[in-house]
Amino acid sequence: MKKTEIPRTAIPEQEPKVRATNFDEVSLGYTREQALIEASRCLQCKKPKCVAGCPVNIDIPEFIKALEEDDPAEAIAILKRKTSFPAVCGRVCPQEDQCEKLCLMGKKHEPVAIGRLERYAADWEASQGAAAAPEVPARKSRKVGVVGSGPAGLTCAGDLAKLGYDVTIYEALHKPGGVLVYGIPEFRLPKDIVQRECEYVESLGVEIKLDHVIGRTMTVDQMLDNGHDAVFIANGAGLPAFMNIPGENFNGVYSANEFLTRANLMKAYRFPDYDTPIKVGARVAVVGGGNVAMDAARTALRLGASVHLIYRRSMDELPARREEVHHAQEEGINFHLLTNPLQIIADQEGWVEEIEVIQMELGEPDASGRRRPVPVEGSETRIPVDTVIMAIGTRANPLLTKSTENLELNKWGLIVADEHTLATSKEGVFAGGDIVTGAATVILAMGAGKLAARSIDRYLQGQPLLTAEEEEEIRAAEEKATV
Repeated sequence: MKKTEIPRTAIPEQEPKVRATNFDEVSLGYTREQALIEASRCLQCKKPKCVAGCPVNIDIPEFIKALEEDDPAEAIAILKRKTSFPAVCGRVCPQEDQCEKLCLMGKKHEPVAIGRLERYAADWEASQGAAAAPEVPARKSRKVGVVGSGPAGLTCAGDLAKLGYDVTIYEALHKPGGVLVYGIPEFRLPKDIVQRECEYVESLGVEIKLDHVIGRTMTVDQMLDNGHDAVFIANGAGLPAFMNIPGENFNGVYSANEFLTRANLMKAYRFPDYDTPIKVGARVAVVGGGNVAMDAARTALRLGASVHLIYRRSMDELPARREEVHHAQEEGINFHLLTNPLQIIADQEGWVEEIEVIQMELGEPDASGRRRPVPVEGSETRIPVDTVIMAIGTRANPLLTKSTENLELNKWGLIVADEHTLATSKEGVFAGGDIVTGAATVILAMGAGKLAARSIDRYLQGQPLLTAEEEEEIRAAEEKATV
């Protein structure tokens, strides 16, 4: 059978009615046989566009070829040349908008399931026991401090450790992992996987200090004064945003950050076995249309609520991953599209009992390129709810930035960093991930971490900072000269 005649291999999943009642992982992963079939679909392009679509430039055809040859050990070794978190990326990265979008097979057929194969290789490694740490060079005397243990911080720290630097991560929370532990639910990304990936970074020699709030426990300036030769700021954009509509201060209104942090990091869904409680009620409204909104809605559903997801545009503009939207629909989330909240209404004791909404219609495109939602006069209605979760985005927490002198910020309070090198206005300080771009994806944050590591390495060696493309040109020229 020709490669183009082999259909894309479906991934086994829990049945919707079953998974809606538990926090176990929805997708069950490929079997060996399924992975072999899917890997055999790869065309092994001579100039693979899929690699260009990956923010960390994983050698995609090469690792898939290893899987096709039934050599998962070689596949995971290839993956770990470029990424420390294949088990994470294989689960939560939007491959459909990145590597798989550029897959040549996808021009006329369905693209190769790159993310699912990455997950298979990572899960195979986990089944064999602890991952072997690569050899690292002798420890250099230069010390780097990393603020935040999310995907950007962990990636930067791991890459610098592989180069021999003494790296310490400072994490504000009581567990490492950043958004991977507090933001993404267990049913999408089991926390033991995140713990395993963090332990891998520690095995490289990275020290992770928990309960260190930079800006309060110490400042960036104090980090530089107390022995750090460079600092990478990767603390994310974790300050919740609200609509500023009447009633947002009533009891029963959560930010998605608080709701998901309680449920994910603090395991409130297992109260009283764990100390942190969470009040959900019978009817929940989630406002927003991104992946965070889907996560909040599906978490509330698993906690026993009937869930209404309110989004002001249509399904075509919904920014969440198609897979997550499909799963939410299968599980019974009620979608209220072209609908916008006007106010939250409470009872006499201040507890939420309704949310008032208005119907919208799409007008001309706005600055984002999406059609602007316009209210339909006289279409106001009310939805009875016990809880409202606001999932409309995040902003930069000013605690760190306000305590750091000579650090340039933009009008949204995000750190200004050179897009090619991630250098900030402050000598020896680099920044990347959501604190620079605003809320984005895990893999883009990882790409920022890799870029920051390259720039910090050059900075500490007294070399000029270069873009990744410029470094590649230099390497290519050096290789040509030695031939």
